[in-house]
Amino acid sequence: MSAEPGTVRPGGRTARVRAAVLRAAGDVLAEHGFAHLDLADVARRAEVGKTTVYRRWGSVTGLVADLLADMAEQSLPREETGTVLGDLRANARLVQRTLADPRQGALFRAVIAAATCDERTAHALRRFYEIRVAEWAPCVEQGVARGELPPGTDAGEVVRAVSAPLYYALLTTGTPPAPAAADRAAQAAFAAARDGAYVTS
Repeated sequence: MSAEPGTVRPGGRTARVRAAVLRAAGDVLAEHGFAHLDLADVARRAEVGKTTVYRRWGSVTGLVADLLADMAEQSLPREETGTVLGDLRANARLVQRTLADPRQGALFRAVIAAATCDERTAHALRRFYEIRVAEWAPCVEQGVARGELPPGTDAGEVVRAVSAPLYYALLTTGTPPAPAAADRAAQAAFAAARDGAYVTS
């Protein structure tokens, strides 16, 4: 059985084509939004054959799904500072830097907007955040083990509570959150978790 497109020679041409196409797709999303994402335009920007893009991704939603998967794979690993508050602050600052980045912030706004009206994009976005929450959840679990947080604390909910106000600020004001906002978000999530707000069992 032959390998599916995009799965052969991971360090060779297939990987280079995927990287070029995903970079071009991200550029279009950041510059013009989901409505202007076109496979032929992406192929032209990436300098690859149009048929290659159509065969590999099939649709703009398939392309966005792969872009989000790649972003999840490329995201920085969690930081362990030795305290749950320090770890949550590191997470918040990572989110803040991402949303404040001109390209990344615009890209996330475009994808979030698309997810409200396209189920495949919404599924891909949910999967992206599932991966990122799972990456950082052990910081909270370690905090519970150290006695910094009460037993039964839902680690995923605490991690989501850190980034939620940062995304809310970006989407409702159009202004990227500042570093101070990241620190406040981490402190608020930690204080609530310490008081048992996220105990579920």
